Amino acid sequence: MTGSPPRTLLLWCPDWPVLAAEIVDGVPATSPVAVLHANRVVACSERARAEGVRRGLRKREAQGRCPQLTVVEYDPGRDARAFEPVVAAVEELVAGVEVVRPGACAVAARGPGRYLGGEEAAAERIIEHVAQSCLVESQVGIADGVFAAGLAARAGRVVAPGGTPEFLAGLPVEALGRSALADLLRRLGVRTLGDFAALPAGDVVARFGFDGALAHRLAAGRDHRPLAVRQPPADLTVTAGYDEPIDRVDAAAFAARALAEQLHEGLAGRGLACTRLGIEAVTEHGQELHRVWRHDGLLTAAAIADRVRWQLDGWLSGSNGRTGARPARPTAGIIRLRLVPDGVIAQAGLQVGLWGEAGEERDRAHRALSRVQGILGPEAVVTAVLGGGRSPADQVRLVPWGDERLPTRPGPAPLPGEAVARSGSVPLAGESSAGGAARAGGAGRPAARGTGGVPPWPGRLPAPAPAVVLPSPLAATVHDAAGEPVVISARLAVSAPPARLVVGTGQPAEIVGWAGPWPVDERWWAPAEARRRARFQVSLADGAALLLAVEAGQWLVEAIYD
Repeated sequence: MTGSPPRTLLLWCPDWPVLAAEIVDGVPATSPVAVLHANRVVACSERARAEGVRRGLRKREAQGRCPQLTVVEYDPGRDARAFEPVVAAVEELVAGVEVVRPGACAVAARGPGRYLGGEEAAAERIIEHVAQSCLVESQVGIADGVFAAGLAARAGRVVAPGGTPEFLAGLPVEALGRSALADLLRRLGVRTLGDFAALPAGDVVARFGFDGALAHRLAAGRDHRPLAVRQPPADLTVTAGYDEPIDRVDAAAFAARALAEQLHEGLAGRGLACTRLGIEAVTEHGQELHRVWRHDGLLTAAAIADRVRWQLDGWLSGSNGRTGARPARPTAGIIRLRLVPDGVIAQAGLQVGLWGEAGEERDRAHRALSRVQGILGPEAVVTAVLGGGRSPADQVRLVPWGDERLPTRPGPAPLPGEAVARSGSVPLAGESSAGGAARAGGAGRPAARGTGGVPPWPGRLPAPAPAVVLPSPLAATVHDAAGEPVVISARLAVSAPPARLVVGTGQPAEIVGWAGPWPVDERWWAPAEARRRARFQVSLADGAALLLAVEAGQWLVEAIYD
């Protein structure tokens, strides 16, 4: 993407999960309150922070710091319902509001700035209107792009046009919202977003992967997701009419799921995916309701259904903010529902059909697997995605059916002249292979770049890939011809050629061929996460071929070849 990101006005309500618990469940936000998800604090009240409670703390530690702490479970549906009146209040002043997440909504700053007397005047007007309508405190930030506007909102600032990189440069790397990346950057001496943005983009991709590259764009003040959004054709919109008006949340949830699946199937059939979703409803009395939901990724069928359900729940429950706020409940039940894919892109890299890209068989398989997910949950049906890594277990990522098929790390580019072994074969001792020479391993191989600018993975195993990767490696022992245990020195010297293998309590098996070691020394800069091991390929007298690893003096069986 060229040029600066568009000017964005973002309204942010601090500690929104805590305020939503007060609005919906009556939990007083003025007392020490913490919202927990997966036994960790995701939000807390001002009183709780004064007692030392912070995001990321475990429940027991948070209660130890503040014994009188009130614990509330995280509920995204509750947060969305409570946020609906705030969005409606903002929409009374400006058009085209996009919900970034419950507690934050954004709009292009150009329009409000022109007809409300400037950007600062528009920010003050919106904050005042939300406070009067919903009795909710909020802050507004204006900057180039949604990410910078969100950080500006936390400081209540209006960043001058073109000044976003300078504004971001002094912020700590924790502002990226990626704790693991921020911790690593600090240990490498990179402490601010400006320091991170100054690093060469190619080196950032090579060291931190694609997610690090996205964070690098954020730190530099550039749009982190340069989507080629276009105006969708009219036939992408899906509409449903109802003879009986929908006035109950359970009926709305059923209608939302059916319509969401219809929209997702229509987009998938054209090779598209949705990034922004417009939800429109018409009541029996002719009242028209409209809301736009924004998502940083690609909306799956389940994600579309969730947002439609949350929105209908917010409309139908009549959640009207705190006492004295104007009721938002429709005057009658909903008789027509319409979903508009407000932003669509080509779904390159998404779910690839196992039965082809089109046809009745693929559709039937998709419906069957989606039905299983509906019964057992999204994680019950998964597909494998290949990516980068040094061992077979690292190169495979299981993702739920229908989710984005993106690898956790980039795959390797082939080395110039790299040989590919025949399927089912294992290099024997003394033979050179794709991962490095036998006995010498791949430690001395230079980290040359392959095609496309993606670096290879030094120390990765040569082809072919094993047929079975064990979920838990099996303990084993390896002996030489004299019956002595085979050990590997710190310099990767093998004490003697492997001759016999015993897996667990099984019978000894004769080793007729072997290759290796392939050494791996990972994350040496983080002692708590460091891992050092050497791997061998062995073939047995009975025709079996195994992938072995030596770690901390222990032999392990990691995988099995055909």
